[in-house]
Amino acid sequence: MYKRHRYITCIVSILAAILPAGIVHANEFAAEKEFDAKEIVLSHIGDAYEWHIITWGNTHITIPLPVIAYNKEKGWNFFMSSKLHHGKYKGFYIAQGGEYNGKLVMLNAAGEEVRPIDLSLTKNATALIINSIIMLCIIMSIVRWYRKKPMRSVPGGFVGAMEMFVMDINDNLIKSCIGTNYKRYAPFLLTIFFFILINNLMGLIPFFPGGVSTTGNIAVTMVLAFCTFLSVNLFGNRTYWKEIFLPDVPIWLKAFPLLPIIEFIGIFTKPFALMIRLFANMMAGHAIILSLVCLIFLTTAMGSAINAGMTVVSVIMTIFMYCLELLVAYIQAYVFTMLSAVFIGLSQAEAHHKPKHSIEIK
Repeated sequence: MYKRHRYITCIVSILAAILPAGIVHANEFAAEKEFDAKEIVLSHIGDAYEWHIITWGNTHITIPLPVIAYNKEKGWNFFMSSKLHHGKYKGFYIAQGGEYNGKLVMLNAAGEEVRPIDLSLTKNATALIINSIIMLCIIMSIVRWYRKKPMRSVPGGFVGAMEMFVMDINDNLIKSCIGTNYKRYAPFLLTIFFFILINNLMGLIPFFPGGVSTTGNIAVTMVLAFCTFLSVNLFGNRTYWKEIFLPDVPIWLKAFPLLPIIEFIGIFTKPFALMIRLFANMMAGHAIILSLVCLIFLTTAMGSAINAGMTVVSVIMTIFMYCLELLVAYIQAYVFTMLSAVFIGLSQAEAHHKPKHSIEIK
């Protein structure tokens, strides 16, 4: 048994170099308890009130995050999440199971678990702030270079690569999808592209401050899709709204407004598809990687030969999935930006006028 535990600990140490920090803990597998793959996958995809960095022996190295909660009885409460390690603090605690599993709750007068107004800075929220700061630092460093250099200077190195990157997205994607009015929406769409790309890539970095799949959180993708929804519908021209409510169709189709109903529903289904596509692809990628790692520990009871074979297969497939996720990180940012540009372009389309036929007299 001791040799098997040493074998598992060795595997965990190797995987720690290629997996996000905190995916597997050596002491969890050395303990005499049933291995729950579902719990591990869901716990690491979900949000948390602290940021786990690494487990060293029996020591868990974590960064406590601020908890901000409001309740009519207790008012506003500010404290660090480390106060919740030993159970309740000021009546608040983390629910273990049930409807609010993993969320901050408290007991009401009837002894029922209820949710306060929770504005806590969770792991996902902290990662979003860090990733946004990284994006701003990259963009502002490029802006600083252009301010210092003459207008006709040719950038090189990182600045040159970023200029080529930005111009490719601007000219070949945004301009071609929106048309003549593309400059109005280029800043928004470029921001969306680089924000999603940086968050996707940071989620693949196997150590702090990476390892958090922010775009695998449906709340994040919902806000991004809502921004596109506002850009499309608040700034859509008359032709766009006319094609929705008064489409140019035969008279017999106007008797029953089927097309306007379909087009009106499409106003909401388009951003909904954006939200689900980005969320599902990024969450699925991380879930697959975690599941492949769990195969190693699920096969420990099947004998050393099977476990050794599955370990090799699992490590190879995990590395392959990481390489594939690098490609998916770019593709999902590109697709989200492209579809947003297409939807905005449809809202800016001009009416097609029928050509007037003239008779030439000779």
